[in-house]
Amino acid sequence: MRHFLVLLVFSYGCSTSPENPDQKILTADKKALRYLKEVEWPKAYREQDTLLLDRILGDDFQMVDADGNWSNKELELEWIKNNASFPDSFRFEIKRFEFLENGTALVCGTGHIRRDTSYTIYQSSNILLKRNGIWKAVASHVSGVKQVE
Repeated sequence: MRHFLVLLVFSYGCSTSPENPDQKILTADKKALRYLKEVEWPKAYREQDTLLLDRILGDDFQMVDADGNWSNKELELEWIKNNASFPDSFRFEIKRFEFLENGTALVCGTGHIRRDTSYTIYQSSNILLKRNGIWKAVASHVSGVKQVE
């Protein structure tokens, strides 16, 4: 009897059942959000791409900048349209990536901007919601902007 129980436990633990469908969705969402935050969002600001930023931000988007000023989607689109920025490089390093049970994602980390001989970093926290199958940023907070070099 004891051998049968060990065999049963071993068989259950080694089962080759298909991957959990929820895990596949989570993996796809994580990949999509990583691309959005590390590639698309910096690209929108770097290239003054209002169409791309419009797609990223939800209509109810609000942001608090490093100086404590509030902004919304309309103001952000207007700002990038009128403020050219030509960094040599602009990348975002994700330090916290979390999915909450209610379909909310937190993507937080450090932005790195190099321009000529200057190097600037900032901290950013972003809240995104999945709406009609598309992730939309609804809140962003920027702080700790500083010149490193």
